This record gives sequence, structure tokens and C-alpha cells, in this order.
Amino acid sequence: MATIGDRIKQLRLENNLTQEEFGKIFGIVKSTVSMYESNKSTPDDELKKKIAEYFNVSLDWLMGVSDIRNPSDEITEAVEDDPELLEFWNELKQREDLKLLFKQTRKLSPKDIKQVIRIIKAIEEEESNE
Repeated sequence: MATIGDRIKQLRLENNLTQEEFGKIFGIVKSTVSMYESNKSTPDDELKKKIAEYFNVSLDWLMGVSDIRNPSDEITEAVEDDPELLEFWNELKQREDLKLLFKQTRKLSPKDIKQVIRIIKAIEEEESNE
């Protein structure tokens, strides 16, 4: 399993950032970023949250506990074989008011995730018809 240092480096490189640029985003110096990436030090909890939020990844993924970067990825995989649900899901995942729902679906099977998305879609359609 990856370490938090591995994940920080991965995010930095994916976003074409130098250690200095990464540090400026979070108010830390280049040497601190280097220490994190070499697993000689770890960020405090507040900084972990800021990094995860900034790069839109889960804390579990950032800390190497999970290989799922974002809970919404799991939902996407569950509905990708249904174009209508996938299109609806792509609209839903942008909504702030539903982010808690995404976290809760981690414990559901793909079949159950599809059912939840279908229910939300039916509610949305009913509300738009009122």
C-alpha cells in the first residue's frame, strides 16, 4: 500500500508542481514537502485535510488506506454501464448538498448504488414537474 509521502508526491507530479510550488499552496517550505515525500515526516491533520480538499481526493486515499481516490469514483464505476444514469450522476456529483451521500455509498454494492441513483433521479424528475 502507498504511503502518504507517495501520495503527496503523486499529486504534486500529476499537477506539474515543483516542491516549492506545492509548498506555497499550503504555506510550507520546499524542505518540508521533501520530508513528507520521503516519509521522514508527515503533515498534521489540518494540512492533510487541506491537501485532500485541494486535490479532491479522500483522506483514506491520501493516507494510503484506500486505493479509491474519491468516493464518487466508486459510484461512477457502478453506473457506467447505464448511459442515462451516468449522465445524471455526472450532474449530481457537482452538487455540494449531496457530498455526504457519496461518502455513505462506499458500503453499498454496485447494484444498490444504481438503485440509490435511480431513486434520486425519480425524486428530481418529480420535483421538476411540480
